[in-house]
Formats: sequence, structure tokens, C-alpha cells
Amino acid sequence: MERLQGREAEKIMQRNNIEFIPGPGEAAFYAPKMDLIATDALGREWQLSTVQIDYVMPERFDLTYTDSDGKQKRPVMLHRAIIGSAERFMMILLEHFAGNLPLWLSPVQVKVIPVRTNHNEYAQKVSKILEEQGVRINLDLRDENLGAKVREAKNQKIPYWIVIGDKEVESNTITLESRDHGQLGQITVEELVSKLKEEIQNRK
Repeated sequence: MERLQGREAEKIMQRNNIEFIPGPGEAAFYAPKMDLIATDALGREWQLSTVQIDYVMPERFDLTYTDSDGKQKRPVMLHRAIIGSAERFMMILLEHFAGNLPLWLSPVQVKVIPVRTNHNEYAQKVSKILEEQGVRINLDLRDENLGAKVREAKNQKIPYWIVIGDKEVESNTITLESRDHGQLGQITVEELVSKLKEEIQNRK
């Protein structure tokens, strides 16, 4: 019976063009199980999603349904764990990207860095525009050295940070820097919003 159930599970995966490797004896004792195995940056395999076929619980609870032919039949139960352990899933993601999460996935997408405290007002204005567009930002209003603020953004692997000084306030622009591509120069806030939204929506 178990071998027959296993063949049915294989047919399901073949029908849906899912690549699989049979693992006799690895499933739960009462029915076949399908696991999604992911490989991390170090080549280690981790079990993530699981779909467990369960013929036992419907029997124990005496579950039935009326089929299209009008007859009472026993259902099959499926147990699904979409990502397994959330902590393990996050660990695999962080290792896969080496901490350099893509823009759409990063907890902080843009860090706003005013050069001095007299640039804070404009920095707050830019931050508000970005937040209203759904961008996750961190506004650094500390009266600290600019180099230290930028170094912190790099160490935190934030995808973008913007620097605001005298010339940015005067020209109503921002200076954009990228974790992955370095200095991108001066652009308007509108251009920045358009660039970020496109990158987030397309999950580049």
C-alpha cells in the first residue's frame, strides 16, 4: 500500500514537471512526503517546504465527502509547511546573499544621511517623500562625522544611501550611492523614487 501511495506521489510531481529524487524510507511512516531541499552558499542542503500526505487522520476521524457520483468517499489530508522553520529560512536567505539582501527584501532600503545638522530639515523632507512611496528608510540625524555615517551604512549592507549637503539643498536634489555600484551621482528626489519603485517592483 505504501509503495502504491509513493507511486501516486511521483505521478503528481511528474504531472506538474517537478524535478525530484526518490528517497525510500525517508518519509513519515504512514504516507509519502514531498520535501523541498535548498542548497545554501556553502553547498549544504536544508529541508524547507514540506507536503505530507496523510491517509491516517481522515480514517481516525471517520471523515467522508459526497463525490460527484453521489457516493460517500474518504478524503486524503495534506499537511503543508510552506517554509518550515522561519528562522532557518532567514538564515539560508542571509547566507545565500552573503548579507547583501536585494532592495525589495532589505529591512532598510535607503539610509538618508545629512552632512551637518543644518541639512536635517531637507533630509526630513526627502525621507517623508520616500516613506509616503512605501520605501523603508533610516534617517540618520546624529551630529556625527559623515565618513562614519557612510561607513555604518556600508557595514549594515544597506542597498542605497543618500547624502545631503549644501549643494543638494540648493539644487533640490540628492547624491545617491549604491552598495553594489558605488557613487551614482546627483539626481532629483522624483528620479530616485522612480528608480527605487521600478527596482522593487521588478525585484531586480
